[in-house]
Amino acid sequence: MGLTISQKIIKEHLLSGEMKAGEEVSIRIDQTLTQDSTGTMAYLQFEAIGVPQVKTKLSVAYIDHNMLQTGFENADDHKYIQTVTSKHGIRFSRPGNGVCHQVHIERFGVPGQTLLGSDSHTPTCGGIGMLAIGAGGLDVAVAMGGGPYYITMPKMVRVTLKNKLGNWATAKDIILEVLRIMTVKGGVGKIIEYAGDGLASLTVPERATITNMGAELGATTSIFPSDEVTKAFLKAQDREMVWSELKADEDAVYDEELEIDLAQLRPLIAKPHMPDQVVSIKEVAGLKVDQCCIGSCTNSSLYDMLKVAKILKGHTVHPDVSLVIAPGSKQVFNMLAECGALADMIEAGARIIECGCGPCIGMGQSPKTNAVSLRTNNRNFYARSGTKSASIYLVSPEVAAVAAITGVVTDPADFGEPPVVEMPGEFKVNDNMVIMPSTNPDSVEVVRGPNIKPFPVNHALNNEVDGKVLIKLEDNITTDHIMPSNSKLLPYRSNVPYLADFCLTPCDEEFPARAKRNNGGFIIGGQNYGQGSSREHAALAPLQLGIKGVIALSFARIHMANLINNGILPLTFADSADYDKLCMEDDLVINDARAQVAEAVNGKKVVVTNKTQGYDFECNLDISDRQCGMLLAGGLLNYTRERSN
Repeated sequence: MGLTISQKIIKEHLLSGEMKAGEEVSIRIDQTLTQDSTGTMAYLQFEAIGVPQVKTKLSVAYIDHNMLQTGFENADDHKYIQTVTSKHGIRFSRPGNGVCHQVHIERFGVPGQTLLGSDSHTPTCGGIGMLAIGAGGLDVAVAMGGGPYYITMPKMVRVTLKNKLGNWATAKDIILEVLRIMTVKGGVGKIIEYAGDGLASLTVPERATITNMGAELGATTSIFPSDEVTKAFLKAQDREMVWSELKADEDAVYDEELEIDLAQLRPLIAKPHMPDQVVSIKEVAGLKVDQCCIGSCTNSSLYDMLKVAKILKGHTVHPDVSLVIAPGSKQVFNMLAECGALADMIEAGARIIECGCGPCIGMGQSPKTNAVSLRTNNRNFYARSGTKSASIYLVSPEVAAVAAITGVVTDPADFGEPPVVEMPGEFKVNDNMVIMPSTNPDSVEVVRGPNIKPFPVNHALNNEVDGKVLIKLEDNITTDHIMPSNSKLLPYRSNVPYLADFCLTPCDEEFPARAKRNNGGFIIGGQNYGQGSSREHAALAPLQLGIKGVIALSFARIHMANLINNGILPLTFADSADYDKLCMEDDLVINDARAQVAEAVNGKKVVVTNKTQGYDFECNLDISDRQCGMLLAGGLLNYTRERSN
């Protein structure tokens, strides 16, 4: 039996376990990346592990999220990351060099290698045939220290792309179509591989758009073959030497199959407030638009920007629309300036902002009250833009550019002919904004600002775990709900005690006070609890508030791993009817918790007693032996320390 692309890479990097879907395996990590929103905590955790120098082939720290400097906090964190990386052998991508995923695929990604990143959109590098996976910062810290990365071996899904795109359809429409079909939880426990004759016509930036938004499916990662298109891209980046061919075997077996005829695709749009609320652009045409934001790690490549410039050339942005454009990297920005495309954007009335995440994460450019904002982002979660009343729609750069001119959602087919752009045969290569680590690490002083506080560490699991139901939540609660990440809160990513006071406040403003008043307790969640970002602050803030367990109908992969890493029990209802029975402030208790958790490895249910209503209900705890040890120890750091003694 042949192997898929992912299976080949996993086999090459396998350290333990069997490559059977559902079994836990550990793999060797070649590269890591962090960004400043998650990086400060990741490096604090790396320091706690006590490894003097990173043991990966390459590790890069990016500054791209916390770019607004309205106080000292962000600048202090930047200095901490710069000094701690210099000391420990990690490259530092300075503010202004670009969004981590755009820069990494341009300058550092290698086909066939593994990449672990403390950002959920790390799978972007799957666009060049990397096995790139998003994870919590602690998992990345362990990988930097030479430790393995553990995953449940995913199922394999093949998406076959036929024919070529036309009629203004784009790579954004391909992934929106996949989201429409599979939904935001349809990729959980799966790797999405792309195949078919349609691949030959898709550039690396287009492939990266698709793998980037595979994160919205809940997938472990997404990946394209490494082929002649990949080779041409790497050659243009003066990195042809890292290219190798990588494709699935002819007789590879997939668990699921999906086929999309690219010739039949038309422009699509995702309506508020989920990326899978996808409809034809025609269904929304005519809707008045207040803001268009073009950029983010999904659609900020030179290829995207050149098409936008062509559409804008000779036009003026509608007087009722604010058009914001953020190039994805210094390389992109530089090349736009040199070829004149940047001038076309500026002349049309676009507001050009620095190379960073910006509007996508609510870090500036929040729209006005009740605004309609078209964005080329990957997520349109409620309140993520920084304006709770705004309606955020996800579209391609082409649709956003056309709407910026017309002032309404417009089927671009009614606008004229689509722009034609060729990939450059040579990119402008200048890595002068990447600082290499010190050759004399002992001489480097790590600078810690006053906003950097110790992060919470759990204690060993008690034999009796009890507490009240502190909140009961619906389906698809995101990490943006659990730990909001706007411009006012992002500067406090290194200050968990402060952040904890905002935990789950988009759902219930009284939650932090209630948790403190009751000395912690339980969170009750619906389906797909914790989808979205890799931010482990969505586990650290509940830990700070004394949360002992989360009982949900189902979990998103990264968040469940982050809960276990921090010693918080991630339980799922054995019978969904028990979700309906639970009420706010019910007193729950897990008796003989240590024994029950130990037995859960063998498939036994965990029994929870509802003392208020006087009944027991069963929960699943789907964990491996290793994860059991982590929960008993009170998290990964305690577990690691125990094993090293």
